[in-house]
Amino acid sequence: MAIARFPSIVLDCPDPTTLATFYGALLGWQVDAKDDWADVRSDYGQCLSFQQVEGYTPPAWPAQDVPQQMHLDLMVEDLDAGEAEALRLGATRAEHQPGTTFRVFLDPAGHPFCLCVS
Repeated sequence: MAIARFPSIVLDCPDPTTLATFYGALLGWQVDAKDDWADVRSDYGQCLSFQQVEGYTPPAWPAQDVPQQMHLDLMVEDLDAGEAEALRLGATRAEHQPGTTFRVFLDPAGHPFCLCVS
């Protein structure tokens, strides 16, 4: 018997409101931001959270000097349209692109994430 419904993923970052606003717009989820913590939540309850960390150092992808530790794969129907929207919202396309069915981006705090064909 499960005791929980959805895991909440929490990302360290320098500015939780900025990152929550980015992911909220990218996913179409509601943003709830406080000073040092922010959540984005779907209509069905999934949550992505952001906590402020002093002296935050972004991952160095694909190098492992500062490892990524985790990344998000976001499913899209059209990679070109997904890329255009991610860039418009503040993502940066990573120089290293190791595949053809997905594209790697960096969010405004430097976390790598992928847009993948669903």
